[in-house]
Amino acid sequence: MNDIKLYRRRYIPNEMVLLKDDVIVYKDDYKIITEWKTIRPKKEFTFGVSAYYINKGYKVSQMMDENKNTVFYYCDIIETIFDEKNNIYTFNDLLADVKVYNDGRVEVVDLDELADAYKERLITPIQLDKALRSLNSLINYIYNNGVESLLLEDK
Repeated sequence: MNDIKLYRRRYIPNEMVLLKDDVIVYKDDYKIITEWKTIRPKKEFTFGVSAYYINKGYKVSQMMDENKNTVFYYCDIIETIFDEKNNIYTFNDLLADVKVYNDGRVEVVDLDELADAYKERLITPIQLDKALRSLNSLINYIYNNGVESLLLEDK
């Protein structure tokens, strides 16, 4: 797994970041799990675990403090591009996100950014469709099963 490279691409702001410090702790054809420290230090969390669901269009991150206590869960809607020849995964951030608090509250955020990206033609109609369908699927899963189970789910 050491030869795998992970990139995060954002449309707003426009950036591509090599996740060089993320440690892959699990990988199969459906999911990649990484552990990481924050790229840009935050007061409330410093460490995390992320599960990239390759075929489902989302990433679930457990944000933790320095004592590895869960602060909240942050879910990104993503599009996964795999370059098999070079063993590179690029995760395009499709802007819509879901934040799940420890008290169970669920907050959908950044839908305005999704609309702006579409309006400014930063994303395609196909990507908009994927984003909305993945968001719907994720929210339904969280409401029915809880966010914690996503990190334990097999596929």
